[in-house]
Amino acid sequence: MRQRPRRNRKNAPIRAFHRETTLGPQHFVYPLFVHEQTEKHPISSMPGCFRLGLDDLKHEVQGALSDGVNAVVLFPAIDDSLKSSTGTEAHNPDGLIPRCLRALRAEFPELVLCTDVALDPYSCDGHDGIVSEGRILNDETVAVLVKQALAQAEAGADIIAPSDMMDGRVGAIRDALDEAGHAEVSVLSYTAKYASAFYGPFRDALESAPKFGDKKTYQMDPGNVRETLREIELDEAEGADILMVKPAGPYLDVIRNMREATALPVAAYQVSGEYAMLKAAAANGWLDEPQVVLESLTAIRRAGADIIFTYYARQAARWLG
Repeated sequence: MRQRPRRNRKNAPIRAFHRETTLGPQHFVYPLFVHEQTEKHPISSMPGCFRLGLDDLKHEVQGALSDGVNAVVLFPAIDDSLKSSTGTEAHNPDGLIPRCLRALRAEFPELVLCTDVALDPYSCDGHDGIVSEGRILNDETVAVLVKQALAQAEAGADIIAPSDMMDGRVGAIRDALDEAGHAEVSVLSYTAKYASAFYGPFRDALESAPKFGDKKTYQMDPGNVRETLREIELDEAEGADILMVKPAGPYLDVIRNMREATALPVAAYQVSGEYAMLKAAAANGWLDEPQVVLESLTAIRRAGADIIFTYYARQAARWLG
């Protein structure tokens, strides 16, 4: 045989010559849950993840930086007494997220701080937008999201990431940031966020599950991919800097579709359900955790993601070593 592909696989250095997809901690964003309490609380459906008070948050961030993970995204678990139908706590300048941002910015100036923009952690209805008679109000919600984004930018956020899927929110946030003197703050849009069943553990972590109905009138249908093209065009026109696909693993085709349709950086979120499945299989001895995690993250990169949001960020960084 003149053609023997195995010659290019015969040892590690030769395989490294032509490896097409690389993976490293520079590609990771580390999602962290925060709460008002001083003690950290384990999240039962996400082994190894916790709701963190400020001191533990700082400790976790220091560890992430030591592992080579230079970016985090914060999600708040707030008391029910602070939740309302209009989510006004979302833009409280002295709220949980702004206080965490200011503290991290002061202590870790090199850290990339990402924030989530959506109302579900602050809503007594558990939806990403304002609810009226069972309907999610788009434009009224966008007005609140703009206030939330401004409060986060003022507190030191580097990247604002609207995950709500309201129409027009990227442009409204971009305009407001620019007008307020935050032209350097980036907007990472959850461009293709699907109405997925893989979000369950995350909603447990924040106690933010919808109190009625579902999110199918604003999040995308899992059966659709062409719809992504329309969302990409809109987000690019409205000034997004980075585009996101969520979830990641079950939507590798969507990541590839987005990669081919835009010149912007593409992010993907390896969500709580993906993390929980890998953790459960590893805990039962069914899968080799480091190997399957790195394989799953490599697949997300291979599909076209430049950035991966993953709860495995620190562990994966150490395994890549």
